[in-house]
This record gives sequence, C-alpha cells and structure tokens, in this order.
Amino acid sequence: MNIKNHIDQIVANVVAKDPDQLTFHQAVAEVAHSLTPVLERNPEYIKQKILERMIEPERLITFRVPWQDDKGEVHVNRGIRVQFNSAIGPYKGGLRFRPNVSVGMLKFLGFEQTFKNALTTLPMGGGKGGSDFDVKGKSDAEVMRFCQSFMTELFRHIGPNTDVPAGDLGVGAREIGYLYGQYKRLTNEFTGTFTGKSITWGGSLVRPEATGYGTVYFAQNMLATKGDSLKSKTCVISGAGNVGIYAIEKINHLGGKVVAFATAEAAIHDKDGVDDEKLNYLKDLVFVKRGAITEYAKKYSKAVVLPSGKKTWDIPCFAAFPTAAENELDVTDAKTLLKNGCECVSEGANMPCTPEAVSAFEKAGILYAPGKAANAGGVSVSGLEMSQNSVRLYWPREQVDAELQKIMKNIHDTALAAAAEYGMKGNYVAGANIAGFKKVATAMIEQGLV
Repeated sequence: MNIKNHIDQIVANVVAKDPDQLTFHQAVAEVAHSLTPVLERNPEYIKQKILERMIEPERLITFRVPWQDDKGEVHVNRGIRVQFNSAIGPYKGGLRFRPNVSVGMLKFLGFEQTFKNALTTLPMGGGKGGSDFDVKGKSDAEVMRFCQSFMTELFRHIGPNTDVPAGDLGVGAREIGYLYGQYKRLTNEFTGTFTGKSITWGGSLVRPEATGYGTVYFAQNMLATKGDSLKSKTCVISGAGNVGIYAIEKINHLGGKVVAFATAEAAIHDKDGVDDEKLNYLKDLVFVKRGAITEYAKKYSKAVVLPSGKKTWDIPCFAAFPTAAENELDVTDAKTLLKNGCECVSEGANMPCTPEAVSAFEKAGILYAPGKAANAGGVSVSGLEMSQNSVRLYWPREQVDAELQKIMKNIHDTALAAAAEYGMKGNYVAGANIAGFKKVATAMIEQGLV
C-alpha cells in the first residue's frame, strides 16, 4: 500500500464529508501527513482504521439556548459539545462563547485537544464545546441567564467521570461560576465536573496562569537544547487575555523582556518592555476594568499604538508567542519575524500559525513549538485540579507550578524523542503528533472496536 496516497484519501474524505469545516480540514491534514512513517511501521493502525476512527468524534451534541435580556427580549443561540475521544479518560476541553463558534471550529479544537491531552500523560480524553453567544456588551445578569439556560441542557451530558469542561475564549471566571452553579443546582452534587473554578470552591492555584506559563516553559526547554535561555531576550506576544498576560509575567520571571503585545483591536509597542509595574496595570485594565489596551499607551508615554495594519510580528524580537486565535500569524508575518532575527516561536493558542507560516519556520530551522504541545499547560493544570477535587485537597502554589514545569518538560522531551525515532530530529510538530497519536491509538486497539 502507498501510505501517502492512503493518507491523501483519508484527508479527501474528510473534506468531502464536511466541505465547510476549513479549520478542521487544516488540523486533520497537518496531523495525518506527519504520521506517514508511523503508519508505515505499524500496519495494524491501518488495518484497525485508527486514524479514520480518531478523526470522527464519538459524539456531537447540539441544542438551542433560549435566554432573556435585561429588556425582556428573548434570544436564541446554539449550544454545541463535541465529545471527541475518550480512549484514555473522560472528555476534557473548554467551552468557547464567541459569535463565530461553529461545529467545524469545535471539531478542530476537539481534535487538537485529543492529542494535547494525551501528551500531558494525564488520563484525559479530548472534547470541546461552546456557543455563538457573544459575552461582549452583556450585563452580568444577561450572562448569568444565558449560562443557566446553556447548562440546563448540557448538564445531562457531562460529569466528573464522563466529560469535564473548562473555560476558553469568552468563558472566564464569571461564566464558569454561573455554569457550575446551575450544574450543581440541577444535579444536587458538588463534584469536579468543571475546571477553572474559583479557588474558594474547588479551583486550583496557577490555573489562570497555566497556559501562559506553560508556553514559556516549553520555549525555555527548546532553548535549553541549544544551551540558551530567554534571559535578556526581546520577546513579542499577540493576545492580551489570560494566556498572553501570564506569558508576559513568566517571561519577566525568566529575565526576558516583552516589547509588544496586542488584541484584535490594537497592537502596542513598548520599547522599554512591560515590567512588573506595567504588567499589574495591564492586568487591572483587562481583567477588572475590561478596558481597551490602548489605555496602556496613554498611561506610559514611551508606549505607542502601532498603525492600522501593523502587528506585533513587525517588531524585531528573539522569540514570538502567538497566544490569540487560530491562523493569526500568516506566511508574511513569518517571513517578517525571520527577517528581523526571530529564533524561537512557541504557540500559546490553538493552531495560530498558518501551514505556510509553519513551513517557513521549519525551512529556516528555527525552534518552533506547535500549540498542541506548547499550550498544554492550561489543560495540564486542569488535570491537576481534577486530581485535587478527587481527593478533596488543595495543593500549594509551589507544588502546582512544579508539577506544571515537569509536565511541560516531559511533553517537550517526549515530542523531541518521537521526532528523532521516526527520522525527523528536532521537528516538534511531527513529534507531538506522533507521540499523542500512538498513546491514543494503543488505548483504542486495546479497548476493541468501540
């Protein structure tokens, strides 16, 4: 059998079945093509149609979410939960509330989550969910009513040993609180069915910081293979939510300097760097006041808002951390980063670099970490939160952070070893895909045709 043709046909079938799900096609193609040497060595995976089974979600749940705004007007949104793969544990993955949420987007995220969770070594399957509801401009009462309506349907499909959601874009501490409160009300039980909970009622320390910290820890591990580190290095970031802000914090801890950051609305260049004092102001601006990051440039005179069309990737740097959204960094951005001397890219978001951008980084030979490996810090600490909930204990901050560092180093080392084993030394994309795939595939074969 020609393995390349076999994989091409699998990808073609996915496209033909759901032609509108472009990000899902992209994610499947990227994983499938990197598995060529694995399928060549392991014909049992082909016989058992493991890749084909892994591409198809185990369950897809859609439902209507009616809710009432503060003026009494009724609105209807769509709720979705994709329970992708439970071979190594209960479904695990966040909920996203954004107007552009669709089945295809959540299938892409759930597919990626399956590999990411496998890499953590924790017993978690892959899932994702959300709604086309927009939290922006809504009052707390409106968000609460929506979350309660959403959970009134979803609660029957989740549980601590079945499916454990968390937050994602548009779903922060406020939303998690409302969702969990309704879940508890409907089930009459207090269990670890959600992660990302408040520390006062079952959450874990370091969970808000975990994805941002993790992507920086992964970069530090990559640099260590070259005898280097982030100390005294100039960095740029996209995104100014939990991931981006806590990535800045960890870069500061490690002695680096972040000179640019951005949201969808604007990009900020601060040539002096975002020190801890400025970072505290940014946290208050974003997390408490929910204000525009352009206020940062008004407060700090040496910071400027980049002209329309300019991005943080236009600023010269040693390391770049895309932490915002899928396909935010294209091949033009990649070439600009390379031209300006960038030597390390660590993804803090899910698939933020386009395939062409990834190809440019790989061709240039710089250190590049895919999101399914580098942004696994968040779900790793979610797994640790599940463990703490199971034994009814809180772990101190130092213990959780130490565990996170160990997990990120293990993911790094596992991906590096898998790439080398299959003749692609230094290729973290292939290594992450192979390591995650093999773990899930083994479990699927051992559990029979399910």
